[in-house]
Amino acid sequence: MSNTALAEETSQDEIEYSPIGDSWEDVRDTLLTPEERAECELSVAVMCAFIDARNKKGYSQRKLAEMSGVKQSVIARMETGSTSPQLGTVLKVLFAMGKTLCIKNLPKSKSTALKEPLIK
Repeated sequence: MSNTALAEETSQDEIEYSPIGDSWEDVRDTLLTPEERAECELSVAVMCAFIDARNKKGYSQRKLAEMSGVKQSVIARMETGSTSPQLGTVLKVLFAMGKTLCIKNLPKSKSTALKEPLIK
């Protein structure tokens, strides 16, 4: 069967979906535990704070790589969340920006949980 014939056959078939919900929040709440949701939200907040800190300094990923000794490709993967870098790598990059991590208690209220800066 040619690709064209296969495409025509597939497009003629009716595909039924069984939606979990009408929004990403519905899907997320169905597929992830509260702990997994919190981990995802915190990871995204850290990545955003990291990118924001780099941008405020006016550094490109390449410049930050030169300053920190961490490869640009590693910095890119850190910023996209496609890797879980070792703490030493994170600290090298933060140090090059004049930043550090801050460990503190999370607020009990979900609505204020991620409003304070994570990287200082």
